[in-house]
Amino acid sequence: MPHQSSVTTVQLNHTAVYAKDRQLSAEFIAAILGLEVGAPLGPFLPVDLGNGVTLDYYEMAEEPIQPQHYAFLVPDEQFDAVIARLEAVGVTHYADPSHTEPGRINRLFGGRGAYFDDPNGHNMEIMTRPYTRV
Repeated sequence: MPHQSSVTTVQLNHTAVYAKDRQLSAEFIAAILGLEVGAPLGPFLPVDLGNGVTLDYYEMAEEPIQPQHYAFLVPDEQFDAVIARLEAVGVTHYADPSHTEPGRINRLFGGRGAYFDDPNGHNMEIMTRPYTRV
C-alpha cells in the first residue's frame, strides 16, 4: 500500500548550510534570529525556523565554503531586536546585498530589510515584507 502524505503543496523542508564550525554558525544565526539550536541529527546541526523549515548546518572544516544567500521573513515587531542583536555582537548590517551601505536598512516593498554576513561569509537577509512577484 502506498504511503499517504498529508502534504498538498510542494514545501521546502530543510536546506544544508555549509560551515567551517557548525556549532558556531548554528548558534550565531539562532542567537541573531531569536531561535534555538536543535539536537544534532547525524552530521547536521539544525536550527528550526518555526515554519516547518530547518537550516541543517554541516561542517566542512577543511573545505572552502562557497557563500550562499539566505533570506528570512521576520515579523515587523521583531526587526529592531534582530538589528540590536547584530550590533551587540559587532556585526555590521547593510541596506543592500552588495554591502555598500553599512549601518543602514532598506524599505523595499513597504517593509524593512537588511543584509549581514554570518561567520562563513553567507549573505544573510532579514526582511519584514516578502518581495512582490509579478
